[in-house]
Amino acid sequence: MEIPPEAQRRLFCFGLGYSATRLARALIADSWSVAGTCRSPDAVTDLRVDGIDADLFDGEVAMDRIGDALAGATHLLHSIPPGEDGDPVLRLHGPDIARCAGLQWAGYLSTTGVYGDTGGAWVDEGAPVAPTGDRGQRRAGAERAWFDLFEHRDAAAHVFRLAGIYGPGRSALDTARQGARPRIIKPGHVFSRIHVNDIGTVLRASMARPNPGAIYNVCDDRPAPSSDVTAFACELLGIAPPPEILFEDADLSPMARSFYADNRRVRNDRIRDELGIELAYPDFETGLRAILAGGAN
Repeated sequence: MEIPPEAQRRLFCFGLGYSATRLARALIADSWSVAGTCRSPDAVTDLRVDGIDADLFDGEVAMDRIGDALAGATHLLHSIPPGEDGDPVLRLHGPDIARCAGLQWAGYLSTTGVYGDTGGAWVDEGAPVAPTGDRGQRRAGAERAWFDLFEHRDAAAHVFRLAGIYGPGRSALDTARQGARPRIIKPGHVFSRIHVNDIGTVLRASMARPNPGAIYNVCDDRPAPSSDVTAFACELLGIAPPPEILFEDADLSPMARSFYADNRRVRNDRIRDELGIELAYPDFETGLRAILAGGAN
């Protein structure tokens, strides 16, 4: 299929959230056309001001309008998490997506949580999918459904397994300014992260070099305990870090506690080797410094 010039490329995003919106704005600056869905009327207004043709994702009400907007898409990004009853996008708009004759590239934003707990061992894209919780199991099912939808299509379908996302307005700096809670100490436990701008870089590189069926881990080079990230953010701000508390003694919500159930280190070699990615923020220290300096906006 001949690839049109960028001025004729149109991205449709299911879920114009933090990551997808930053990508959308960058593409519009490069003369792409972008449409998609979001969750609130205020977000619709803001996105349309930016030149993004946005609509609410509210089930039956917007189905016809969304279907029409999808029809002209050359690229598709899906970032809405599945619920207890499965993937809402595929349930409501799977037939619309299947009818997109001009679709060349399709990306699904998943999570490294599908790997489950490895006891801190490293995992790459060839590791078994073994989620330990309900959310991870739903994500794994959504990944399979995504690939199934494109099994007999010309469009190149991909899955991007994202680590913990941070960036301007959503980082340990913001948490520290608001008065960080005690730092949770769980010896040997680490999290992988990725700066939101690096996510956009990976997605654009994949759009330029589609690889049907590819799965990519999207994370930085340095898994680290959350307590280390909090301490470094406080150091940058010149404030005292919050006290430490053992995980066993922490008063955490079931959701917060579930994030500590899995312990793994995630490799990112494939985005480097296949897509030629050089991360702008290869570790949390680089990323937080840039955010504080205003260079990662």
